[in-house]
Amino acid sequence: MSAALLMNGQPFPRLIFGTSGLGNLFTAVDYQEKYNIVEACIAHSPGLTVFDSAGKYGAGLALETLGTVLKELGTSPNNIVISNKLGWYRTELKTPEPTFEPGVWKALKHDAVQRISYNGIIECFEQGNELLGAYLPQLVSVHDPDEYLAKAKDEKHWMQLYDDILQAYQALFDLKAKGLVAAVGVGAKDWTILKRISQDINLDWMMIANSLTVFTHPPALLQFIAEQSSKGVHIINSAVYHSGFLLGSEYFDYRKLDPSRQEDKPYFEWREKFNNLCESNGIRPVEACLQFGLNVPGVKSVAVNTTKANRVKENYDLVNKEIPHSFWDQMKAEGLMK
Repeated sequence: MSAALLMNGQPFPRLIFGTSGLGNLFTAVDYQEKYNIVEACIAHSPGLTVFDSAGKYGAGLALETLGTVLKELGTSPNNIVISNKLGWYRTELKTPEPTFEPGVWKALKHDAVQRISYNGIIECFEQGNELLGAYLPQLVSVHDPDEYLAKAKDEKHWMQLYDDILQAYQALFDLKAKGLVAAVGVGAKDWTILKRISQDINLDWMMIANSLTVFTHPPALLQFIAEQSSKGVHIINSAVYHSGFLLGSEYFDYRKLDPSRQEDKPYFEWREKFNNLCESNGIRPVEACLQFGLNVPGVKSVAVNTTKANRVKENYDLVNKEIPHSFWDQMKAEGLMK
């Protein structure tokens, strides 16, 4: 696999679209707006339109909605690429709200359970295909292996869970060998788990979420990304706004922050200083966040999510925005970056 990931004979784009909003992340979005979002993504894409989705997003709602809208639009499967991060399986909703991530997903009619094993991943893959309909994923991965490993009670249990992950990857590479998918990757928030997996699995692509932003970018992670990119792994940077917190949201990496809590105050203080510096330089925070996330050496693409169709074109414009070097120098001088 070359560093330039090819899909349908075309280069992988720099901007891809996350679909957590289609799964009602933080807020319930009406179907017409979701339709408009998908339509705008396709309309404004200069080449391939790539959608990143997962069975976890709204307990399959994002996959289901994406497949339905694409069908209604009459979109040719040759013009789009879908990434389905596997590991969560839709189940019946038996409680007032879903149990898999309480308080995060809104107005859902299903729950989800984590299934990471050889058979579990195959089941997730098949269910995802049913939800998508005629639009099958070309990119697949094990979703949230870090969260799966976090359940370990001790070192022995951790190794058992890790073996489950390795078995899940065997399933994915079997799918690839059969020509059912084009590329196998991984998506996680804890990049150290990505590093561990990369030592045992030859990945085609890697999605780094909530870990590589203007707010947080540890040197060890930067080195790891450069190493993986040199090996031909296509690096996708995701969640560069920390669930929207850097742009004004109350949520930081799926957790609601409270400025009155002592442990949360540093986040709000950093954001205030960041916003003030952006304003004094005539730069919008969204521009600085996206440009930093996209231009880390080794990063080939950035994934963004929106719940507003009118912001899709803006996201493309942001990709081409140039930020003066002097701004980054000021960020470092103010202690906002290293």
